[in-house]
Amino acid sequence: MLSVAEAQAKVIEGLKTLPGEQVSLGAAFHRVLAADVASTRTQPPADVSAMDGYAVRAQDVANLPAALKIVGEIPAGTVHQGSVGRGEAVRIFTGAVVPKGANTIVIQENTKREGQTVHVVDGAAPAGRHIRRAGIDFKKGDKLLKAGHRLTPRDIALAAAMNHASLPCVRRPRIAILATGDELVPPGTDPGPAQIISSSSAGLLGHILDWGGTVRDLGIARDRIDDIKFKATAADGCDLFVTLGGASVGDHDLIQKALAPELKVTFWKIAMRPGKPLIFGRHQSIPFVGLPGNPVSAMVCALLFLKPMIYRLLGATEPALRIGRARLASTLRANDERQDYVRCHLRTDEDGIDVAEPFPVQDSSMLKPLAQADALIVRPPGDPAKAAGDLVSLVHLN
Repeated sequence: MLSVAEAQAKVIEGLKTLPGEQVSLGAAFHRVLAADVASTRTQPPADVSAMDGYAVRAQDVANLPAALKIVGEIPAGTVHQGSVGRGEAVRIFTGAVVPKGANTIVIQENTKREGQTVHVVDGAAPAGRHIRRAGIDFKKGDKLLKAGHRLTPRDIALAAAMNHASLPCVRRPRIAILATGDELVPPGTDPGPAQIISSSSAGLLGHILDWGGTVRDLGIARDRIDDIKFKATAADGCDLFVTLGGASVGDHDLIQKALAPELKVTFWKIAMRPGKPLIFGRHQSIPFVGLPGNPVSAMVCALLFLKPMIYRLLGATEPALRIGRARLASTLRANDERQDYVRCHLRTDEDGIDVAEPFPVQDSSMLKPLAQADALIVRPPGDPAKAAGDLVSLVHLN
């Protein structure tokens, strides 16, 4: 059996970043940039006032009190056509362009107005006070967003300020999902006495959308070679093909038989728990991942292998897995020869240190502990018994 690290290296080997496409700002959240993005303008484009008040010459308010003649008014979005001369002031509002001749702003709280005269009574304003200089935020041509970056709402606001209505984003990977098993029925239906709800497909769909892909749901194939083979044809044109169930060695685990000879298997079985029976290869020309049928095994394997594949196709520069450390809240017995992923809850102690509390039951069919978990404790093969307070490595689930 392969180690987890060896399997993770193999699943992303040879995957190339998908082509780019222009995406409107409103649809660009969480998308990955296909190219660097430079500003088309300088921000602010001119010196502007940071406060409501009066634009004046600093030398005219060096000695207070001072009386100045008001020669104009500049709301934001307008420009004063004249200039500020000796003994003059222009009423100005936040964001308005500082007029020629003025080199400081006296805030309105330090003034008293009488008709067309403003009396500056407090707060002598040296040159440059309360003025935002042109380009203080960024300048035209600055490359502020980099290829491979996953866009946040803050990035989109920045792109808008850079005057971009759309952004070059990597096309989302198209991922086909096919669940298998006579025991499965879709959510919302009435299962028979020997049937269960198909939960792994629903969870995997959410993961794929969250990680940046799109989903083509091929439904549920019965445990028949002809049905699996027929439904698999709908994966044509996708970037990844993922099956759920049928990856083990039982008489009804038919994935490898049903997809032969088009399926070329690179590896099968990984030294890990949960999720040992995982198939990786190519179905025709499409990378293929056969996830285990147990829902927890499927979700854990999707995190460890499918997510890095999606990130590689997106050219994302951020790590696919968020790794951390925590102190154990309770003991763990020695691990065997398989790398173990233990569902746990995280809390912070009075010293601000993360503490990991493993769930007492780790059965791979139990979804409730997975839904309630914050992270997976990583137990390497042969890891010795751990006591409360020992440091452990984590893979965060969020």
